[in-house]
Amino acid sequence: MRRRGFITLLGGAAVAWPLAARAQQTDRVRRIGVLMNFPPDDTEGQARLAAFTQAMPKLGWAEGDNLHTEVRWAADDVDRYRRYSEELVALPSDALVASASPSVAALQRVTRSVPIVFANVIDPVGAGFIVSLARPGGNATGFTAFEYSIGGKWLELLKEFAPNVTRVAVLRDPSFAAGIGQFAAIQSSASPLSGMELSAIDQRDAGEIERGLAAFAREPNGGVIITASAAAVTHRELIVSLVGRYRLPNIYPFRYFPMSGSLASYGPDSVKDFSRAAVYVDRILKGKKPAELPVQAPTKYQLVINLKSAKAMGLDVPPAMLARADEVIE
Repeated sequence: MRRRGFITLLGGAAVAWPLAARAQQTDRVRRIGVLMNFPPDDTEGQARLAAFTQAMPKLGWAEGDNLHTEVRWAADDVDRYRRYSEELVALPSDALVASASPSVAALQRVTRSVPIVFANVIDPVGAGFIVSLARPGGNATGFTAFEYSIGGKWLELLKEFAPNVTRVAVLRDPSFAAGIGQFAAIQSSASPLSGMELSAIDQRDAGEIERGLAAFAREPNGGVIITASAAAVTHRELIVSLVGRYRLPNIYPFRYFPMSGSLASYGPDSVKDFSRAAVYVDRILKGKKPAELPVQAPTKYQLVINLKSAKAMGLDVPPAMLARADEVIE
């Protein structure tokens, strides 16, 4: 080979190699770790995950091409949260998706550097996940479920469903900040209502729920508000069964409770938040930092009524409520 030709070839290779390397770096497969608080066969958990995985291709991320997603199902088990968080961070993951507060808490115990996008989290500031909604300030950002003030609306709707209710049991998980905050908001809303008696039932395990609701149901004119928590998700079949058995009017923040047979729900579209989470993951993979992405609140709340459950409890749902409902299950 002539000297000039060899130099030209070498020079061309020297130029081409960095370009190829840069292209390869840009097109490398990104790893996303998803930590769900549900068991793997839970229909609500599957719907939320599907909303996320179906949104990613629309943003240019194709599974098996430039994206690889690892999913872990903690089923609200402390050991699984710990083990799966360590696994997902060790992959390593380019970004993490967290379903509800326990997932965020578990992931942040393992990493304060890998970006975390959360969905359906209540009070992330109070939980210590972020510094503020506008400026998260760390490695986490995402989408809140609702503000505590919604508790007053739950109480108002419960009274509208069942005007004779004078006693309200609030199922809450006192082991995390949002459980305490939701109960406090409902408590503050109850004080102006004459004769309204409020009590708390801890829902950390099935035994507490069964004993608490059985004791509460011994007296008449009772209703139930089930606050949002991972425990409520885990024990929802039991809760729905008990409030139906004791004919206790009830309300919950998310649609999947009336879909499972409870009376009603008022709250955000929990599935849609996972589509929104995909948008934040996309922006992070393209260079944004979580601290630069403000935490967003829901834009709409839905009222869902299960008319079959209402009739089983002997309730006549006012026509005005049915007209306001976003969905009526018959």
